[in-house]
Amino acid sequence: MASIRLGSRRFKVPGSPLGRKVTGTLLVGGGVLGFLPVLGFWMVPLGVAVLSVDSHAIRRKRRQAEV
Repeated sequence: MASIRLGSRRFKVPGSPLGRKVTGTLLVGGGVLGFLPVLGFWMVPLGVAVLSVDSHAIRRKRRQAEV
């Protein structure tokens, strides 16, 4: 199972690439609706982090931001 590290914490993400793409896209899409009570803007960076597992360009930018 794949995982991502945000700060000092590790989060498990779905094992299949399709599952990661769907999860990441839904998180980013829900984050756009962050003005609603349950959804929040916190979902956008989490969705990008999940999508970065499969995308080399996004992963490179995420690692540069961590450093």
